[in-house]
Amino acid sequence: MPEKSVTRDFALEEVNKLIERHSDLPMEVVFKEDLLRRGIAFDDDMLRRAASFKLKSYFIFSFDRQPITDFQQQENLRSPEEIALVGGARGFRRTIVSVRNNPDSPYRVRCTEDDGFELSCDGESIAGVELQDLPSHYQRSLDNGKPLTEMAPTIEWGYLVYLTVYRKCQYFGFKEECQFCDINENFRQQKKAGRPYNTVKEVDEIVEALEILDELDTERKSQAYTITGGSVTRHLRGKEESDFYLQYVEAIEKRLPRRWISKMVIQALPAADLEPLRDAGTQIYHPNYEVWDPRLFAIICPGKERYVGRDEWMRRIVAAADIFGPSCVIPNFVAGVEMAKPHGFENVDDALESNREGLDYFMSRGITPRFTTWCPEPLSVLGSDQGPAPLEYHVGLLRVWRDTLAKHGLPAPPGYGQPGAGNAVFSVSSFMDVIPPETPVAALANGI
Repeated sequence: MPEKSVTRDFALEEVNKLIERHSDLPMEVVFKEDLLRRGIAFDDDMLRRAASFKLKSYFIFSFDRQPITDFQQQENLRSPEEIALVGGARGFRRTIVSVRNNPDSPYRVRCTEDDGFELSCDGESIAGVELQDLPSHYQRSLDNGKPLTEMAPTIEWGYLVYLTVYRKCQYFGFKEECQFCDINENFRQQKKAGRPYNTVKEVDEIVEALEILDELDTERKSQAYTITGGSVTRHLRGKEESDFYLQYVEAIEKRLPRRWISKMVIQALPAADLEPLRDAGTQIYHPNYEVWDPRLFAIICPGKERYVGRDEWMRRIVAAADIFGPSCVIPNFVAGVEMAKPHGFENVDDALESNREGLDYFMSRGITPRFTTWCPEPLSVLGSDQGPAPLEYHVGLLRVWRDTLAKHGLPAPPGYGQPGAGNAVFSVSSFMDVIPPETPVAALANGI
């Protein structure tokens, strides 16, 4: 099938210039960041063949550049979860990239004459593409008929089991929702499209799903799990946020103790609420701060500002280091939203300097933030009428992050696999790809 005609926007020219300007960074990360910010298009023949591989699960957000109703090829049902870029015209070291569907992207995955796949940009071949085989547990269901693909999907090429146990967030409406986030809107569009979403996954369902995964994952490809979901500002099933999420780690670790590295992505909570999570078996804590700048935090995260406050949020992150150990407190920020209109920084240098300040604040205390590359999802407030942050910003941030880590002599964060280009499996940003491969990975705290 001929490649779909796309409007040339000189994406490849920009990438080539940045690769030359940032020659100390792996070439692969410049492409990876551009793919994450722009999204990927697929030929229909490629999507037809992709059906026998691991498909996108929509494990928490849409991570797409168009809503489902705009897709003409049913990309929401047919596109892969991730692609691996390998070899090809540019000689790629293996690079894992999360798929963010965008039929209008200058990046396109197509079939090759030898029955393989390749990535092109502006019509020029860039790299070979591999897809992940369908995991054996994806073909199973719980005793009640719920599919394992919904209960316990895996990402990062199988490394991480992603347990979104609460698929909504109690930060509702413009005055509370994080402005980059589409968790509530994505829930609505996926339900309307027929995906078997449940607002809350039952504790016994999660344990049953993990028992099946453990039984079938004989090669131990999955090495960590994340428990997460939307924020609880009042109560959920009669429980406050910490108690609601606590019940899952308690049940998992009681049934399958230390089978996986255990991670928890929830709000920045007081120390008294974190200690039970640690004692139950949580090893890594992700109290995501989203954006560092105080002014932008209040604008972009109005619910977090209202219920906790920016300064208190940061204090709680630092205090959590005494409970989990500094290396095991890994807050995320959404890289790029600090440049979103109308309130964001107007130039790249100012945005990078803001992040440098935040990274230095945390890394000087042994805490290593990581980041997700912003995908402007159209059902979110910020993504509804604008494109992504400049690629120059994203590439510059990789250098700032890498150099700040080295400045403070910190190891690679635990729970993400091995660092380095060709090794990294983290698929929604390139922070693990830019760490020198010889960098040791931080140990999990003792006594947990």
